This record gives sequence, C-alpha cells and structure tokens, in this order.
Amino acid sequence: MEKRVRLRFAPSPTGGLHMGGVRTALFSYLYAKKHGGDFILRIEDTDQTRYVKGAEEYIIAALKWCGIAPNEGVGFGDGPHAPYRQSERKELGIYAKYAKQLVDSGHAYYAFDTSEELDAMRKRLEAAKVVAPQYNSVSRQNMRNSLTLSEDEVKKLLDTGTPHVIRLKVPRNEEIRFHDIIRGWVVVNSTQVDDKVLLKSDGMPTYHLAHIVDDIEMEVSHCVRAEEWLPSAPAHILIYKYLGLEDKMPLLAHLPLILKTDGNGKLSKRDKSGIPMFPLDWHDERTGETYTGYRENGFFPEAFINMLAMLGWNPGTTQEIFSLDELVQAFSFERVNKSGAKFDPEKTKWFNQQYLRMKSDSELAALFMPTIKEHNIVAETKFVEGVCKLVKEKAHFVSEFWANGSYFFIAPTTYDADVIKKRWNEQSAAFIKEVTQAYKNLNSFTAAETEATFKATAEKLGMGPGQVMQLFRVCLSGVGGGPMLFEMAELLGKEEVVKRLETASATIK
Repeated sequence: MEKRVRLRFAPSPTGGLHMGGVRTALFSYLYAKKHGGDFILRIEDTDQTRYVKGAEEYIIAALKWCGIAPNEGVGFGDGPHAPYRQSERKELGIYAKYAKQLVDSGHAYYAFDTSEELDAMRKRLEAAKVVAPQYNSVSRQNMRNSLTLSEDEVKKLLDTGTPHVIRLKVPRNEEIRFHDIIRGWVVVNSTQVDDKVLLKSDGMPTYHLAHIVDDIEMEVSHCVRAEEWLPSAPAHILIYKYLGLEDKMPLLAHLPLILKTDGNGKLSKRDKSGIPMFPLDWHDERTGETYTGYRENGFFPEAFINMLAMLGWNPGTTQEIFSLDELVQAFSFERVNKSGAKFDPEKTKWFNQQYLRMKSDSELAALFMPTIKEHNIVAETKFVEGVCKLVKEKAHFVSEFWANGSYFFIAPTTYDADVIKKRWNEQSAAFIKEVTQAYKNLNSFTAAETEATFKATAEKLGMGPGQVMQLFRVCLSGVGGGPMLFEMAELLGKEEVVKRLETASATIK
C-alpha cells in the first residue's frame, strides 16, 4: 500500500519564526495539500536552555496569519500521534528506547567525558593542526566511553549514576549515500561525520535522535528542512540504517538558502533592507530585541506567501502571481532550485502592490477607514471606496492612502510652489475663473463632462489643455501629481470642486 503523504513543520521555540522558517512550513504545506496528505506542527523543545517564553504561541499565530494552518499538532488539535511537544514525548520513554536499541546493537555507546575532558581533547586536536576537531572514530579511542573502558567499569559508572551521554558510533572511512529530492544523490565519507550525541546527560534527546524517532512514530513521509542541515544528514541516514528502519525514512528535501539582497551570505533577521524578516512583530524577552513584522507593516498575508514561494521555487512559466490554491496545484520539489535565492525588498513590495490592486474598493475602504477616523473625519463609505479606487494604483500599502490622498477629505490650504511658479500667470488665472463658471453651469458632473468642459474652456481661451492641466490639479489637491484628474473631480463633486477653484483663485498670487 502506498505511504500516506505526511509532512511536518518542526521548529524549536527558541525565538520568533523567521521568514526562512515560514518558507519551510509553506513548502511542506503545499506538498501535503497537493497530495491530499497531512501537515503537522511539532515543537522540538529538547534544548530547554534555549527555550524562549512566547515563542511557541508566536509560531502558531504566524502560521494562522499566513493561512497555512496545520491540520494536526500543537495548537491545531491532536491527531493519532499526540503529544506533539518533544518535552512531553520524552515522558513516554520512546527516545531512550531507541537510543538503547542502538547501544545494544553496537551502533551507539555511552560516553562519560566531562566538559573539561572534552575541552582538552579539542585543544590537543587543534595543537595537532586538525582543521575541524571533533569526537569521531579516531578521537574517541582516547576518551572515557564504553568503547575504551572495560565492561565492569562501564557498569559501575552507570550503576552509580555518573553523568553520561549516548553517542552514535560512526564507522571509519565508509561511504554514505543518500538521495535528496531537490539535490539528487549526495555522497559523503564518514570521516567527515562526528559521533553525534543522541541522548544528553539529562535524558533529553538531541535533535539528531528526536526528530528521527518522531518522524518514524508519526509516519512522516517527507522531511523538508533548510540547507544548513545537509551536513548532518549522513549521520541521520546511519541512524535509520542501524535501527533497521530504512523503509521508514522520509524522503529528504533540503531547501536552498535565502540570501542577502546582494547575494553574499545568508539573509539575517537583522537585515537592514527596511523590509521585515518576521511575519508578525516579535519581541524577544530574553535579549530585549524587537523585530517588526510583515503584518504590522501593512503586507497582506497572501502577498507575503506568494513572495516566499518564489524564493527558490519557480513554476516553469512566466506567471508570478499565485493564489494559495494555485500554489498548491503548481508546486513540486523538482522545481525547487539547488542554489540560494536572493531576497529582493523592492520585489517584495511589488507583490503587495499587486494584491492591493486586486482587493475590492469595499475591502480597501474597510482597511482605510480607521485611519480616516484617527484624523477625526466623518466620511460616507461610498466616498471612501471611491478614494480607494483612485489612489490604490500608485500605492504599495493601504498605509500610504492618507499621505497620497488626504486632500480628498481636507481641502488644500497651500499649493505646490514649483507648479505655481511655472504655470500661474494672467492667462492661466483667467482660465481657472472661466472653467469655474463653466462648472457651475453643468447639470451632469461626470468625469467625461468635466473633461469635455475643461478642454472646451481651454480652446475658447486659445490655450492647449496641457498648459493648465497640472495647475488645475494643484488648485483641487494642492499637489502636482495624483490619480486620474477628472475622475478625482467627479468624486469630489460639483460643489466642492467649484469651492476649491474659487479658493485657489483668491489665494494664489
């Protein structure tokens, strides 16, 4: 029977969820949904010393805001493999059971080395010019472990509760091969792999053992994670092999790095591009640092997700805008790039702009209305919708609407000095007075009517419309640029337009 598709997102609660972590969750979600499978949230909190208060709640809130909620796991309801926090799963004794199985089969061993002894080992290796000192098939021969101590000594140390860890026994000079569905076949010599600690002295498993045990127990079909974990993969392959559970091993997919804007190095949570690195605002109580979020910066979750999907994956077409459902249908790991993806702040804003333009005027008005109320302005919903329709074409965020269109609600009291200096003269002043009178006589004040009257008045005075177009705009709004001019006039209405033109005529000298 074909294995059910089950993918997990398994972050550690050691801080806020960086956008790179969200992308890992997103790709897992897309694949699971495409194949009618399960998407699980598992919290890997085995390292209690790095636990950060509020991090778990943040992760859950971020996934919900992004619209990629798991159907099983912490914060989303128990499935058949609860609990989903590793600290709780430890109490079940499953990690210790698997670790002991590896020891009993001769593929893992007890190590009683103190921190001082480990430091001394590293210094010896550094003095011997070893480039990357590690506890491995060579160095373990000179350490205090169950491979160098007698059986009686080992039993005595265990019986007396001497602090110890369990380490993986990595073979010397053996080829380790595994297949990654993004990168193809990977071959590593075991001399490059250290004897990973599997079970710590406090009985907690390390990531290397815990995630494997949980993936086995939870019947995970695909393990999606960042490229940084690629060097650890050979050790994980050995663990599955030594447990005799290679058939239970998920397919591996190591995602490419998200790179800085210039392509040099991994994108940092402290990136200075001005674009957030976190989905939501995050305050780290441990460090006192605060990071701004995409949500609080006015990004739509759909735009954020669309942007993330295109960092390292491409659909094989020129299409760039995808709904979440479209991403589900189009996604495949085969189209994920091996090389890193450069983060582009301007492109990120562009994505938000596209989604802003796709929003209905009523949706945008609902988002803009709180800003209007903050300025103590009462406006009809229909009017606000009309403003949104006009200003959205040149905006990236709803937060820009007020700066770009406050004059719809407050008549100008000052006028663009450069335009006035360049365009205001006796002839243009006469035009403003003439067109004001012509507008008073209009019965229909549509954009088409106001434009036709504007052009007819200019022609009557022997002027080209272009000579007075920008000046006319400044008289209505105070600024030299903005949305479609005659649509703006229609929205303001006959009474307001006439009033503003008369005020400008009396004010501008």
